Amino acid sequence: MTRTHQPSETTASTTSAPTTPARVAFVGSGPGDPGLLTLRGRDLIAAADAVILDRVTSEAEVRCHARPDVEIIDAGHGEQGQELTQAVRAKLLVKAAKAVGPSGLVVRLMDGDPATFNGLVEEVRACRKAGLSFDVVPGVSAVTAGPTYAGVPLTSKATGALHVLSVDRGLDYTAYASGDDTVVLVGAPESIRAGLAGLLAAGRPAESPVALSERATTVRQSSVATTLGAVERLFSGKEAFGATMAVVSPNVDLRDEFSWFETKPLFGWKVLVPRTQAQAGPMVDRLAGYGATADVVPTISVEPPRTPQQMEKAVKGLVTGRYEWIGFTSVNAVRAVRERFEEFGLDARAFAGLKVAAVGGVTAAALREWGINPDLVPSGEQSAAGLLEDWPPFDEVLDPINRVLLPRADIATETLVAGLRDMGWEVDDVTAYRTVRAAPPAAEIRDAIKGGDYDAVVFTSSSTVRNLVGIAGKPHPATVVACIGPATAKTAQEHGLRVDVLAPEASALSLVDALAGHGVGLAVAAAEAGQPVQRPSDKRPASRRRAR
Repeated sequence: MTRTHQPSETTASTTSAPTTPARVAFVGSGPGDPGLLTLRGRDLIAAADAVILDRVTSEAEVRCHARPDVEIIDAGHGEQGQELTQAVRAKLLVKAAKAVGPSGLVVRLMDGDPATFNGLVEEVRACRKAGLSFDVVPGVSAVTAGPTYAGVPLTSKATGALHVLSVDRGLDYTAYASGDDTVVLVGAPESIRAGLAGLLAAGRPAESPVALSERATTVRQSSVATTLGAVERLFSGKEAFGATMAVVSPNVDLRDEFSWFETKPLFGWKVLVPRTQAQAGPMVDRLAGYGATADVVPTISVEPPRTPQQMEKAVKGLVTGRYEWIGFTSVNAVRAVRERFEEFGLDARAFAGLKVAAVGGVTAAALREWGINPDLVPSGEQSAAGLLEDWPPFDEVLDPINRVLLPRADIATETLVAGLRDMGWEVDDVTAYRTVRAAPPAAEIRDAIKGGDYDAVVFTSSSTVRNLVGIAGKPHPATVVACIGPATAKTAQEHGLRVDVLAPEASALSLVDALAGHGVGLAVAAAEAGQPVQRPSDKRPASRRRAR
């Protein structure tokens, strides 16, 4: 009889499984515009245990995609702000990979494209030496994105060869002297200056069109067109142009026709958004799409009611059929009721048989996200008054119950309650949350508001007007004031502000769109007057201006 040897439990338990070493992903972060990060790069950042930054991408941009516990390491600058050597960066990378342990993931962000003017080769060799596996995710290179954002196509039927040069001493420029070729120079301003001088000395015609850009692909981008013979003056004097990219090409003459980025309606505008960070996201994204930067300054803090018993009673009444309608007048109200439902172990099914009203599209979207499709949304003005216009009066025959639940803020107006009662409804007006004035912003923000550093401020409610003025002071007269609706505009005027923009409908995105329309109007007026387009902050008296 043959016996088969079976491994003992002791043998099995002492045998260690092989471990997978940490992995490194070299990810191109793009040349500056956060929107140019690839989908693959975003997914890797979301899965990363550690992210190593380069010079362009900020920690805040990474945290938009990363896990809350991710470690972020700055390899773009040393502790004293100096630029790190490639050898030091490679050591940081290997150290981070060892720290995350087996099966961990380190994302090494590299400006632009990893394989273009970056230290990819050196850092890959360091990974090989340390026994680390790695991936490379290409990114959008500054070589192609910079000229495109400056409105200069790299190739056309009018151009010959395309040359990309990282300017260095000893480079022979005679091979790039043809007036039909496109030459892209990247580097520090001093290197760009030397490279252009080298092209001119090598025989490139002095009338060759040149485009210079600094801070390319960001809303702080600045571009200028000149000729090779006249470009030297831009690098001298107190207002020297800090170009990090130059394009020498016949296609520079197409810039007036092809410019698309620097002609956005709010390009370069600095906009103040007095809203909570949680609510401001869509507005900030829409403003960025129009070319503006946004500073979010919370003016209120949303807190639970001081006594929760009223809300508890309302939720129980909702579940037991006490109400015919429930009306939501804000996203905060939806959030407050949802949180209370989850505390009680309830979900959207508890709304079965109940009619639901929403004051506007944004509140309706918050309900749909919860799985509730509202029965009533105003067809006209998205406000309490607009909701009342469409709300049906109580009918003793058709309505089995005559009671309405309104979970609202502690400072809500009486307009909706009074109107519903006039239509025969009994109303339970319940405090679902409290709005508390936020702490004042930092001193530099307050100075910027009062000094006119902001080109515009967007008010989404009367409370944001009152609270901003209360915690930070009145915006400068040069600042464009945009309001979400007539009530908010009236409050702004009562506080001595000139209202320049009124949204056609009561939504945050509509407000941003209206502000962009105002920007277009300013640009058209300037063009008709034969004047350059100026941002509102540029129109302050010179003595009041501050450096951006």
